[in-house]
Amino acid sequence: QVQLVESGGGLVQAGGSLRLSCAASGRTVTNYAMGWFRQAPGKERDFVARISRSGPRTYYANSVKGRFTISRDNAKNTVYLQMNSLKPEDTAVYYCAADRQDYRSSTYYHLSEYDYWGQGTQVTVSS
Repeated sequence: QVQLVESGGGLVQAGGSLRLSCAASGRTVTNYAMGWFRQAPGKERDFVARISRSGPRTYYANSVKGRFTISRDNAKNTVYLQMNSLKPEDTAVYYCAADRQDYRSSTYYHLSEYDYWGQGTQVTVSS
């Protein structure tokens, strides 16, 4: 079992940047593909990005492609989400999640494919 703790959220103006971190404990994050999801008030939790165990494969939601970058440092047991050119519509609680299966061809954006979740960190983008 792995425990996930997100950090790095906060209030930022539109056009600004934030870097979220997801620190894992209990088991090494090397064993998992990792994802980021977000949930805005009154909306469903949506896929944002995913990275494979060793990092060569990344996937992004169309809404964040070109602005967000997911990365991982397995030595630090941490996954990151660099968010640039932030927009008010990026406002949400951001969650990291761990998937025991490394490769998923078409279901990597499904919440149900992820085995462990963090508690989330709030990101608020003001206009």
